Amino acid sequence: MNIDQNALRAFLTELMGESGVISETADTSRYTTDWSGERLGEPLLVARPRSTEEVAAIVSFCHRHQVPMVAQGGHTGLVGGALPDAERPELVISLERLNRIRDIDPLNFTLSVDSGCVLQTIKDAAAESDCDFPLSLGAQGSCQIGGNIATNAGGLNVLRFGMMRQLVLGLEVVLPDGRIWNGMHALHKDNRGYDLKQLFIGAEGTLGIVTGAMLKLFPKPETTRTALVAVPDVPAALALYAQARRSCCDLLSAFELIPRACLELALEAAPSLSDPLESAYPVYVLLEVAASGPVDLDAMIEHLFEHGMQDGHVLDGVLAANDTQANRLWQIREYMVEGQQHRGEHLRTDISLPISSLSEFYDEASRAMIARSPNTEIIAYGHIGDGNLHFNLLPPPDLDLAAKQALLHELEGELFAIVERYQGSISAEHGIGRVKQAPFLDGLSDLERELISGLKTLFDPDDLMAAGRILPRRA
Repeated sequence: MNIDQNALRAFLTELMGESGVISETADTSRYTTDWSGERLGEPLLVARPRSTEEVAAIVSFCHRHQVPMVAQGGHTGLVGGALPDAERPELVISLERLNRIRDIDPLNFTLSVDSGCVLQTIKDAAAESDCDFPLSLGAQGSCQIGGNIATNAGGLNVLRFGMMRQLVLGLEVVLPDGRIWNGMHALHKDNRGYDLKQLFIGAEGTLGIVTGAMLKLFPKPETTRTALVAVPDVPAALALYAQARRSCCDLLSAFELIPRACLELALEAAPSLSDPLESAYPVYVLLEVAASGPVDLDAMIEHLFEHGMQDGHVLDGVLAANDTQANRLWQIREYMVEGQQHRGEHLRTDISLPISSLSEFYDEASRAMIARSPNTEIIAYGHIGDGNLHFNLLPPPDLDLAAKQALLHELEGELFAIVERYQGSISAEHGIGRVKQAPFLDGLSDLERELISGLKTLFDPDDLMAAGRILPRRA
């Protein structure tokens, strides 16, 4: 960095005005933590641009003066990727004021937006044009689409609509030297050589700052049906999933695994919720089907229930009669996560495996965790329709904080080793950031490390943009 903080503040203030720059520690505190509660370092300053051109001017200035920088969205990350560095102070570039809906084209089923648009705002704008943007996350009321793109967000509807990578048609990106790449194409088919936008999706802001996106829309569902099904065990849940994929065709949009321990966490976190079935069962599945045409979804689910009961895969179930009942079923899924937070220190993982291996993995990993720590509680749930399992662990409550952290670190290493044996991934949708960097690097081949490092060096030779995320910061 070859400029002092006062000169940086003066440049930013002249560019964006007083409201565009935050420097007081009391005001910058919200930019130093994310949903996980982690806090690393303090920013040099916080810049709040209102346009792509202002982002480009800031990045160009930082490039000239060797100022480290990191882009930041809605503070809903879980791997420390957008938090300012503790060792090398960084300029935080907050995209919260880049929040315009630029254009919507219902005939082309596309929507162009600024990257700071909140996901719920995008979903509402699509709905007003009788369309649907299907990305569905628990944090959709606060997460921003730029962060969703940077982390290749997944969520609840991946098995039908794919990850964020499948929902982006075009991007606008400010490169680490300040140049603007305009790839805001609204084409559903475009086979002109390298697909550059895919380099930035999932790159966690290390190759450039996404400032705009052209998103793919779908017809707005006219009918949606949600059901909670009790099953005897995880193998039965997977057998039911295979049957549902065939019975419900491409209308199956969500299929969530919820063991009993997870449901009890939700009831603990939200006392207003009630047990959805008269009896308690070991495992539940929360599923949803949706259609935009004249399809009898009730008959489809009833057919699934009947065959599931005949095969012994379904023990009981409830089909939501209206939106209110459906929302209460989904609240179980949402409050499970909050219930974990209430329990304090815990291990949160985000793994994926081939769907056909999930049952065997679940059994082996559970045995391994209990063998090492019998009093550790396993909270394993997830989007099993796309192979994504959140295999989380609550340590024994009688341990002190240091002992809990040491135990969870050891269990995480053992769990990730099992994931690797099953040729799975340690990050299905949360990204790598800083938190998962060490196990990510351990799993790379020499060639993969060379290719990934080469991309970073090509786009950001001075290692100024989101340095130390995914790859270690260069000396």
